Amino acid sequence: MSTTRLIPTLILTAGIAACGESATLEVSDGTGPSPRLPAPNATWFPTVNIAPAIGWPDGARPVAAPGTSVAAFADGLDHPRWLYVLPNGDVLVAESNAPPTHTINPGIKHWVARKVSARAGAGVPSANRITLLRDTDGDGVADVRSVFLKDLYSPFGMALVGNDFYVANADALLRFPYREGATSIDEPGVQVTDLPAGINHHWTKNVIASPDGRTLYVTVGSNSNVGEYGMDIERGRAAIWELDRATGSMRPFATGLRNPNGMDWEPETGKLWVAVNERDEIGSDLVPDYVTSVQDGGFYGWPYSYYGQHVDERIQPQRPDLVAAALVPDYALGPHTASLGITFSRGAALSARFGQGLFVGQHGSWNREPKSGYKVIFVPFKDGKPSGEPLDVLTGFLNDKDEAQGRPVDVIHDRDGALLVSDDVGNVIWRVIGQAQTAAF
Repeated sequence: MSTTRLIPTLILTAGIAACGESATLEVSDGTGPSPRLPAPNATWFPTVNIAPAIGWPDGARPVAAPGTSVAAFADGLDHPRWLYVLPNGDVLVAESNAPPTHTINPGIKHWVARKVSARAGAGVPSANRITLLRDTDGDGVADVRSVFLKDLYSPFGMALVGNDFYVANADALLRFPYREGATSIDEPGVQVTDLPAGINHHWTKNVIASPDGRTLYVTVGSNSNVGEYGMDIERGRAAIWELDRATGSMRPFATGLRNPNGMDWEPETGKLWVAVNERDEIGSDLVPDYVTSVQDGGFYGWPYSYYGQHVDERIQPQRPDLVAAALVPDYALGPHTASLGITFSRGAALSARFGQGLFVGQHGSWNREPKSGYKVIFVPFKDGKPSGEPLDVLTGFLNDKDEAQGRPVDVIHDRDGALLVSDDVGNVIWRVIGQAQTAAF
C-alpha cells in the first residue's frame, strides 16, 4: 500500500518570517452555494492569529439579532461543548476538553501546536462529565444542576433512543440506561464500539440517531491536516459511520469529510446534514468550512481535493480517480470559521426571519488574518435547500481589542423553541428568544 505524504512547499530559509499571509481583499468571503475560491498559497509555517481568551466581563453578553434577546441559561460551567435536550426538557451539556493523548501537528510545527493548543484551552484537563440543567419554574434560567454522568473520556456527542442513552467519547461509543426524569445515571455503561483514537488530531466525536431510532450516525475527524503523516493512521477517519443498533454492524456512510461535527435532519426533505471543518495552510481564504447534505456512499474530497475537484497538490501520490468522484458541498460558511454545532429551525419561535433554515455555531479562526467566525449565524432555507446569504444571530464574542470574550460551539433548540448556545470560553449556555417570548417574561 502506498503512503500518502505532504510535500513541503517552501524550503526553510532566512526568509521564513515572510511566510505568513493575510486575506486577499479581491476575493469573496467564501460563503454561499458557489463560493469563489482563490489560488492556494501554501506556507511552511501557518498564519497564527489567535484571539486571547479572556471571558466575559461582569454583566456583558453577546449581541443578539434585532427582534431577539439573549441571556444566560446557565453559567459557571467547565468548558461546555456539546448540548442535548431530553424529551422532558432537561438540558444536558458535555463539559469536555481534549484527552491527554491529543496531539496537533507533531514534528516541525510543534511550536505552533503548543501555542494554539494553550490558547484554545486544549491544555486544560477535561472535566469528563455530562451535566444536567433543569428550568423548573419556566423563567429561562436553569435552577437545578446535577452531574448526570462522570468519569467519561472527553465526551462530546449524545443521543437518546428509547431508554438507551448514547455518549460518544473520544475513543468509544458507550450506552447507558436512562429513566425519564432522572438527574443522574449511576449504572455503568456498555461499550458499543471502539472509535478511532490514537493521535487524535481531531478528537471530538458526535452521534445522532435516525428519526426511526434504528440507526446511529457517528462522526470521526481526520488524524492530520492533509494526510501528512501517511494514510495508515487515517483508517476509519474523516468519515461519518452508520451503526445498526440491532446488529451492531458498522459501515462508512460518507467519507472524505476532514472534520465533521454537528449533524441534524433537514425537516422538509429528511436528509442528514453535517458541518465540516476544512484544511489549513494554503491561505487565509482557503478552504471554506461548509454545511452539506450527506449522500450515502458519498466522497467529499479529503485529502486529495477540496470543494469538489480543486486538487490539493501537496498530496503525493495523487488520486485522480477519487478527485473525479468528489462531491461539491451544498453551502460554504467562510474559511477557517471552525463551524461546529448546527440545528435546523423548528418554526418561528425566535422571529419570522429565522423560521426556516439552519443555525450554525462558529467557534472562530486561529489561523486567519483577519479573524473569521466567532459568532452564531443562520442560513435561510427554501424547499430543503439553502436560499440566501447567512444572517447574524449572535455576535460580539470578540471585543474591540480582538480578544475572545466567548466562543460559540453548539446550538440547539430547547423545549420552548428558544435557541441554546454553548460558549466554552465564557463557560456559559446562552439562551436566545424572540420579542414575543421576552414580553412573556
